Amino acid sequence: MDGSNVAQQPKMRWLVVPVLLALVLFVWTTDRVSLQGERTVYTVACVNGAWGSSGCSGKLTAGPRYRYRALRAHMEVLFWVLGAQEPSSKLTGCTIQDGRNWTCPGSGDASKSVTLGMSRGEPMQNSSWPTQPFHAVSKVRWWLLTFGL
Repeated sequence: MDGSNVAQQPKMRWLVVPVLLALVLFVWTTDRVSLQGERTVYTVACVNGAWGSSGCSGKLTAGPRYRYRALRAHMEVLFWVLGAQEPSSKLTGCTIQDGRNWTCPGSGDASKSVTLGMSRGEPMQNSSWPTQPFHAVSKVRWWLLTFGL
């Protein structure tokens, strides 16, 4: 039996484990994998200031997180605010390609939503939509703001 193969296994572990951990961290931070076609929009609020062309003039804080679940067979998108006591809301009559690409007409619960469409997993904005205004950030930035960083 060749002893060099046994000595190589612990060395490979030191390479493979960090690479796998980095991959898992990348997938989690970018929301590349989501359950049942769900997407989350991480929002921020501008406290003691106002939004302007250069951003927030006050303190930037983590805002509500809106989770959207596209139901292609029903032509519906369910959404809710994570951590809120309110029940979920529904957008109907939607055109759904998949959980990352969909659009809905401005009806029903549209005024409770921050978007009426997703494109490549990113919320679309349109000033003519009857939705709530929002400023979206990445998951990592939202978590950093949550912890005061």
